[in-house]
Amino acid sequence: MKRIVTLEDFLPVRESLRRKSKVVVFTNGLFDLLHLGHIRYLQEARAEGDVLVVGLNSDASARELKGPRRPILPEGERAEVLAALECVDYVIIFGERTAERLVATLQPDIYVKGGDYAPDGGTDLPEARIVAGYGGRTAIVPVVPGCSTTGIIERILERYGKV
Repeated sequence: MKRIVTLEDFLPVRESLRRKSKVVVFTNGLFDLLHLGHIRYLQEARAEGDVLVVGLNSDASARELKGPRRPILPEGERAEVLAALECVDYVIIFGERTAERLVATLQPDIYVKGGDYAPDGGTDLPEARIVAGYGGRTAIVPVVPGCSTTGIIERILERYGKV
């Protein structure tokens, strides 16, 4: 069942999944203007285990990370779109700049991040250090060349910005 949940509401689910020996995969991001790169990334993340939990940056943390004009779509809409994807099982909106607190609390078996955030294999990711600390694994998924939200915004502005 696909659900948008709070961290607190997901904790009993996590314990149930652990008792059933399900492999929980966690990833996170803004997922603003969903595109092919996002879809492939999420599908690859889901293929790593039994359950995919997506941490979604809140509007406030998205602005903090990307600037005052982002996100384009509000967190509630972004969460609902993610939850509608077949490969996503749960969505948790979080307000911090990084997903360190979520990773430390959930202790997913596998943490997945895109190669654009971890070109060195994940050692520069604070979440990866947390995952290694409890014996989990970090997986780095390659990015799809030419697929980015910034690129989409730039194309829209080129084509429609000066009408």
